[in-house]
Amino acid sequence: MTSSSFSSAHIPDRYDFESMYAGEAKAPPVQPWDIGRPQPALVAVHEAGMVHGDVLDVGCGLGDNATFLAARGHRVTAVDVSETAVREARRRAAAQGVDVDFVVGDATRLSGHEGRFGTVLDSACYHSLAEDQRRPYLAVLHEACRPGALLHMFAFAEELEAPFPGPHRHSARSLRDVVGGIWNVVSVEEATYASSLGVDDIRAMIKSEYPDADLDSHRLDGLALDEFGKATMPVWHVIAERRG
Repeated sequence: MTSSSFSSAHIPDRYDFESMYAGEAKAPPVQPWDIGRPQPALVAVHEAGMVHGDVLDVGCGLGDNATFLAARGHRVTAVDVSETAVREARRRAAAQGVDVDFVVGDATRLSGHEGRFGTVLDSACYHSLAEDQRRPYLAVLHEACRPGALLHMFAFAEELEAPFPGPHRHSARSLRDVVGGIWNVVSVEEATYASSLGVDDIRAMIKSEYPDADLDSHRLDGLALDEFGKATMPVWHVIAERRG
């Protein structure tokens, strides 16, 4: 099943994440991104020694990535537009005895951090932005970093087979073009994004969003599952370096 299996009419230009986290908006049976642990792709980035200095985690959600990095000695500022998500992120970090500077804010309008960060993490934030927000967002991140800082961006891949509908997907070429307009793109490589969705969860989500969908044709029983029995999503891992 590819991303073309689903109509783009079902993908909103902007997401109301506060309503999603607060349970006030129509949402999947479970939040697909809440896996209760850091994304394995991020863990691999850290283990490869590609996280340096102060870290900015944009669109941090429930904070598991930020908490993971802070527990390993990084000073982390984590930003999310949802007050409900940040409140839960603070609770999770405190439960692990980890100090993270969680901030409620719009990642496209950050200020007061110019030239500070050595690493930026975007774990499934960019692909939730509307087209007119993407370049201003990348420019804001660039200004928040010191020279030579690295951006690690994980965005849903347009070209690769995806098991369920989701936010805007991006081609490797479009990411190189848009990100490369502001940052120096080092690489764009395939990676895997873990989800909290089992096969039955995906069936329910597709049926809710696409009532006329022929679920049998999607071969959901053949999904790539992780060791927890949850579906994985193909993403592009963009590594880019701050200019100047």
